[in-house]
Amino acid sequence: MNKRLKTILQVIVFFGVGSIILYFVYQRQNALYKAKCVVDGIPVEDCSLLNKLWTDITGANPWILIIVLMMFMISNISRAIRWQMLLEPLGKKPKFLNSLMAIMAAYLANLGVPRSGEFVRAGVISKYEGIPMEKAIGTVVTDRIIDVLSLLIVITLAFLLSFDYMYDYFQANFDIMSRLERWIYNPFFITTAIGVSIISVGLVWYNWVRIISSTLGKKVLGILKGFMDGIITVFKLKRPWVFLFHSIVIWLMYYLMTYVCFFAFEPTSHLGPVAGLVTFVFGSLGVVFPAPGGMGSYQFLVMESLGFFGINSADAFSFSNIMFFSIQILCNIFFGALAFIYLPIFNKRQGTISGKED
Repeated sequence: MNKRLKTILQVIVFFGVGSIILYFVYQRQNALYKAKCVVDGIPVEDCSLLNKLWTDITGANPWILIIVLMMFMISNISRAIRWQMLLEPLGKKPKFLNSLMAIMAAYLANLGVPRSGEFVRAGVISKYEGIPMEKAIGTVVTDRIIDVLSLLIVITLAFLLSFDYMYDYFQANFDIMSRLERWIYNPFFITTAIGVSIISVGLVWYNWVRIISSTLGKKVLGILKGFMDGIITVFKLKRPWVFLFHSIVIWLMYYLMTYVCFFAFEPTSHLGPVAGLVTFVFGSLGVVFPAPGGMGSYQFLVMESLGFFGINSADAFSFSNIMFFSIQILCNIFFGALAFIYLPIFNKRQGTISGKED
């Protein structure tokens, strides 16, 4: 299949998944909103969730939203600096603008095909800074591993500060531990897992020399070596405290984006810092879902978290969309597209200047 056609189909599929989820979330909220209108004595024909959503989005405080967008860009600046620090042990010091624009381009790519941004980011920095692709990917993976650890810390903090809300919600909706126990203690599962593991290890061991001597084996080992070189850069940092500082800034800005956005919308303006933390955590889990920017799943989980704090579902739906579209549409699409356009122009100019200096 043509590569471009395959990419287009992937974009259509992922946007379709996100749109379907968002559609069902909307239908659910629309039914609840109409039921509330009936209770309040408002004629159903005068009760439109879409009209309310549009009124709420256009009525949000634009100055607060600008501050939220500025916080998002501050987090990206810190992420670009942190990534430069991961690339330094490889003997490279990429230009700051290349690092920042690669990150913004990655966000835009993720809106089309979730998780593709990591490869786009590594590809951009490899193309314009001459860093081997596999090593660049290694540093991106390291960056993501640190993000996962940071998210786990934030989830733990939110869980401790709002234990009753979080525990009851996860027990009622997921019951993860009991499901894991049923799998782990299932005799068939244990026997199958052990059997497959023994056979796989035996086959690899028996054919090891043949595997690593083959052209494909050598190529895979080369990629893995470059990949590991990228990952272990975190242990070769010259200024670990600066790296830690930027890691804190990234996640502090992420949290403040949600909390400060509360003040842009009147129904959420009274909520406190803990509500902001819980909503941020739920929103972050929604973004993990493989849909463009977490479309649909983000709205659903943000609404669930706001319900803990007495925000009705219609207002929660409006807030989730104010937060989602202000970042994904106004920021990621605009700055991502700008990055793709300006990257070749910026690097062409840099090459011309270097030529003159030489």
